[in-house]
Amino acid sequence: MSIALGMCETPGCNAVASLQCPTCLKIGIQGSYFCSQNCFKGSWKTHKVIHQLAKGENGNKVITDHYNPWPTYNYTGKLRPYKREQRREVPERIARPDYALHPAGIPLSEQAVKGSGQIKILDDEEIEGMRVACKLGREVLDEAAKTCDIGVTTAEIDRVVHEACIERDCYPSPLNYYQFPASCCTSVNEVICHGIPDTRPLQDGDICNVDVTVYHNGFHGDLNETFLVGNVKPEVKKLVEVTYECLSKAIDIVKPGEKYREIGNVIQKHAQAHGLSVVRSYCGHGIHRLFHTAPNVPHYAKNKAVGVMKPGHCFTIEPMISQGTWKDETWPDNWTAVTLDGQWSAQFEHTLLVTETGCDILTKRLANDATFPSCKCIIRTKKEINGTIELPLQFCVEVSGSM
Repeated sequence: MSIALGMCETPGCNAVASLQCPTCLKIGIQGSYFCSQNCFKGSWKTHKVIHQLAKGENGNKVITDHYNPWPTYNYTGKLRPYKREQRREVPERIARPDYALHPAGIPLSEQAVKGSGQIKILDDEEIEGMRVACKLGREVLDEAAKTCDIGVTTAEIDRVVHEACIERDCYPSPLNYYQFPASCCTSVNEVICHGIPDTRPLQDGDICNVDVTVYHNGFHGDLNETFLVGNVKPEVKKLVEVTYECLSKAIDIVKPGEKYREIGNVIQKHAQAHGLSVVRSYCGHGIHRLFHTAPNVPHYAKNKAVGVMKPGHCFTIEPMISQGTWKDETWPDNWTAVTLDGQWSAQFEHTLLVTETGCDILTKRLANDATFPSCKCIIRTKKEINGTIELPLQFCVEVSGSM
């Protein structure tokens, strides 16, 4: 999706420009548009002079636009919150879950079965409802992937997700869920999950997880991917690759008769083999008419998850893998989960349906999908799953300037 806002600053280049200098955005300089990463890099020596002019001799910023909602909070890493945009509205014509209009965002239908531990077996009609919702969720996340690039704010990604949901007659499931203020989660760098979209522009070398769930005709479809933004360090690329591999290996064991607790054993074994850790505070979950329900699906080894997989079970696997410690803490916004040591974390997620012989990946990207943006990606070998070919998740390395 094009977000053309000006003309490229590079001398002699009159192309329409959609990318902005992240440093200019950070320190409050308006404008500074470039049509591509090549133009931006080629103009850097002359362009960076305006950064120096915007600062005093001691390097302190002259423009005082710093936003610090929690002055006494000790951040674990380098990421900081930026101002958010206003909560987005959903047209009345679109059906919504019970929590959407609840003053505290409480999902009463989930509360009614909380603690029962009973895993619902979906009938044919419910399975079809899940297939449709998950397909639409995949389409929405692919729209977000086209937007994720240097200089783009996570609030802009949230806008794209929100509008893509509305276009497909979907309600963005995160919106007002226990009062979550946005239509998707955008988790950058050391943020493990539940990052709230804001006006911080993505920077060269960032990673950004976009977590999308849509609600359509009474069913939720949930998935997420971690995208590489610009020139990402090799060790960070490795983190993202291994995280995807953890999800893939976990999916491989999903079949009738398998214990849910085995998923964590598979994931932690692979993560630890690469010197990485598995976050324990958050887990996969059952999903259908309810956003979150039984079973709980921990991603770490030797967990005490209850239940055995049966045909008709529908649930997510969404491992969160970190470079350093598995421990986490939460920002004062009561949502943003970050690593305790400030090192980076990645995540991937699929919604799965247990079948008679294995499982269907309801949120997969089809091999013949021509709508995914043209970009340089790390692509794994196609894999046959239950007679269908899935093109595995792609980790964007450098999205084209035209998006």
